[in-house]
Amino acid sequence: MDRIVQRLAPALVAICALTTAAAAETRDRLHIVGSSTVFPYTNVVADNLAADGRFPRPEIESTGTGGGFKLFCGGSGIDTPDITGASRPMTRAEWELCRANGVWPISQFPIGYDGLTIAVSRFSPDEFALTLKDLYSALAARVPVDGQVSDNPYRSWSDIRPELPNVPIRVIGPPPSSGTRDSFVELALHRGCNQYAALASLQATDPAEWTKVCSEIRTDGAYIEAGEDDEAIVADIEKDPHTLGIIGYGYLFEHEATLRAATINGVAPDFLTISRMEYPLARPLFIYLKNQHENLVPGMAEFVQEYVRGMNPVGGYLFTYGLVPYFEHVDFEEVAGEAIDNKPMSPPTD
Repeated sequence: MDRIVQRLAPALVAICALTTAAAAETRDRLHIVGSSTVFPYTNVVADNLAADGRFPRPEIESTGTGGGFKLFCGGSGIDTPDITGASRPMTRAEWELCRANGVWPISQFPIGYDGLTIAVSRFSPDEFALTLKDLYSALAARVPVDGQVSDNPYRSWSDIRPELPNVPIRVIGPPPSSGTRDSFVELALHRGCNQYAALASLQATDPAEWTKVCSEIRTDGAYIEAGEDDEAIVADIEKDPHTLGIIGYGYLFEHEATLRAATINGVAPDFLTISRMEYPLARPLFIYLKNQHENLVPGMAEFVQEYVRGMNPVGGYLFTYGLVPYFEHVDFEEVAGEAIDNKPMSPPTD
């Protein structure tokens, strides 16, 4: 018997090694990263996916859009995420990073709309009817003053316009890794910047300088950089009646008993104004799928199908959490079908 064991020992060691290697190359649940704005919707979809017991609940991390793309595009294989959520489209640089690291094909799945919301406590005495120019003037690092682009001198909202509340400018918002931050710069600061004639002209004569002037957020305490937890921003707004916060519409919807939104250019965010892109800070939301992993980790196709069920404007459930669904101007079946069929995305054009 001892001789038999000795003869079998090398084979047993090899079998154990193969078993260990196989275990290392499998994962029983999806790994999802990305946007803090998309995060709550993905959590709800994950709960519904796991409810019938066929698949374990996916592991979900709120890393921010930029952080999510970095992880997602870092490579393929069991140690990398399968899906990432994004509150802005993937950039050309991110797409090229994915391709360079062998992450291809990728499917882009628009899940609905969000409206960047400038929120204040519902119990605040301050009334904020803001314009895009106001937002730029309040939060840009440099603004035109007496014909010169200078460090931002505004300390109170009423310094910008006397009709605005006479309270210090204090806005809590997302960090640079966040897609919400990117969207705010593009939708609010860039467009507000061009309300100044001199800066609009600068875009044509010196685009690099225009980008710098119109994108840089002040760092003197008027803008308070939060982490990737939008609930923490909500909590800070609720505690201070004079503080504003930049959050996704879903968080306003969830906390409507304690928060209200400033109007932007006379328009308040709601399901209709966001879905029609009438609200100036409306934006699409996405998830991105690493198609190589469809047969590597169980449940990817089913997760996408569950997302489709949740986002459907007829009978879906995600709108009850604040996701603004596609309506009549979008071919929902086409959008959903491309995601389910793993149609590779086209290269970004930016």
